[in-house]
Amino acid sequence: MTSKLFEPIRLRGLTLPNRIVVAPMCQYSAVEGSASDWHLMHLTQFALGGVGLVVIEASGVSAVGRITPACLGLYSDDNEKALGHALAAARRFGAAPIGIQLAHAGRKASTYPPGSNKGMGALSREDGAWQTVSASALPYSNWHTPLALDEGGLAQVRDEFVTAAKRAVRLGLDEIELHMAHGYLMQQFLSPLSNHRTDAYGGTLKGRMKFPLEVFAAVRAAIPDAMPLGARINATDWAEGGWTIEEAVIFARALKDAGCDFVCVSSSGSTPAQKIEVGPLYQVPFAKRIRQEAGIMTRAVGMIITPQQAEEIIADGAADMVALARGLLDDPRWAWHAAKTLGADAAYPIQYRRAKFDVWPGQMRPF
Repeated sequence: MTSKLFEPIRLRGLTLPNRIVVAPMCQYSAVEGSASDWHLMHLTQFALGGVGLVVIEASGVSAVGRITPACLGLYSDDNEKALGHALAAARRFGAAPIGIQLAHAGRKASTYPPGSNKGMGALSREDGAWQTVSASALPYSNWHTPLALDEGGLAQVRDEFVTAAKRAVRLGLDEIELHMAHGYLMQQFLSPLSNHRTDAYGGTLKGRMKFPLEVFAAVRAAIPDAMPLGARINATDWAEGGWTIEEAVIFARALKDAGCDFVCVSSSGSTPAQKIEVGPLYQVPFAKRIRQEAGIMTRAVGMIITPQQAEEIIADGAADMVALARGLLDDPRWAWHAAKTLGADAAYPIQYRRAKFDVWPGQMRPF
């Protein structure tokens, strides 16, 4: 049997060796937005583990666009230099292409990082809280009340995404995805729960899609044509009156028309009132529906645990790629073990080839 999971896939000028993607995962280990030695270790361990693509965590396009003060950014020369240092190691020792997720947290910015002795939620003024922005002046839960972006603010955010994308190009990153999910700024425009605007950027679905599509188009125009550009989108807000799968299909079609190469289909994060039906592969049906109805490549994400599950997703046509997060945190060599399970092959650095399953009988990891 030939594994579908380990078949190459082409995204514009980039060919991934297989369909396994390291999902962007916030590490809360940056200093003033700049990558640290933690990021060097974090990215390198995945880049040498046989995956098809590593995506760097949500990186703020501005300081006020970060979720927390410890979040990664790509808005300054120092940020760019520090990330370049981490990338140099990942490229030297790893074989996987590396992309980045560019993001703006909007009203969900200026919060404490996980593990803080202050708990979760909005930063205090004493701890450096900053003014947040959003589609409308509606806070998330009891967090900071954001300023509704005016015409000048919209233009500034759009330009910040473009500038960050140009930095990504200079760093030699292989692909970019824009974070338009999880209740962050782009999703704040898309969801009727957070967008109560009465101008051209609110109201109807067309109006709510307008700013995210403008940002996408501006980034697409600013990067090389051969560079893949995608988006992570919500399939649903899991809340009454919120964003729906039907709207997500329409949005995915509009993104495709704007030159989007894929959508990573996730969900939730727009409201604390969400009621999520969580379980293994719970978001895969959304990816399948968007793939079929919007005619765009999709990446499935969310509680994909075993190689057999990942293989079935690709073989069934539910998605073109799978993204793993916690599964790879638990086992950065997941792709090696998946290759053994599925009778395929994955890249090993020469220093580790004596541990490859076809030369060392001790690799007995069960799935």
